[in-house]
Amino acid sequence: MSDYIISMFIDDELDLDDKIDLVEKVHDSRAFKDETISLLNQEKELRLDPAAQAPHIATAFPARHRFRIFHPAYIATAALAVAVVILTFTFMVQQQTGPEPYRFVIYRPDVTQAEITGSFTDWERVPMNALGKSGYWEVSLDIPKGEHRFTYILEGEQRFADPTILTRELDDFGGANSILSLSNRI
Repeated sequence: MSDYIISMFIDDELDLDDKIDLVEKVHDSRAFKDETISLLNQEKELRLDPAAQAPHIATAFPARHRFRIFHPAYIATAALAVAVVILTFTFMVQQQTGPEPYRFVIYRPDVTQAEITGSFTDWERVPMNALGKSGYWEVSLDIPKGEHRFTYILEGEQRFADPTILTRELDDFGGANSILSLSNRI
């Protein structure tokens, strides 16, 4: 019960009569007085600013140089780091912008000859290879990144848009060109 009364006193939750009773108990009992003083000292420690209690640690830099965000050395280091990141990223993108193999495949079991032509071949016809007697025709070409137009030519004259690529445009010959878009991947 005495801890409760002392706590109420510390938190200033006692009315004047209770405060009088506490002072009389402190005056009459040395043990109660010592306990009250001990709890008051603990409360005093708890209310102290922890930063004020921290020991001072000496550093190699004078106080006027510590924690200056806009110090010229910090700015130069940050600029160098940004430049390295930009150059690395640019180099990676440049490494990956060259032509990459792309496989074209169509299923036309009804033809005996298939070719492909497009912006990536300067509109020159490139023969496709029959995959056995399966009806599939294929060719792998090195295609640079970007947007390309192409079409298949069947039996030497019939133009045929790629059915797997939905983006198309009308060509000057009454047919349609497929539009292939190869983007940079990192």
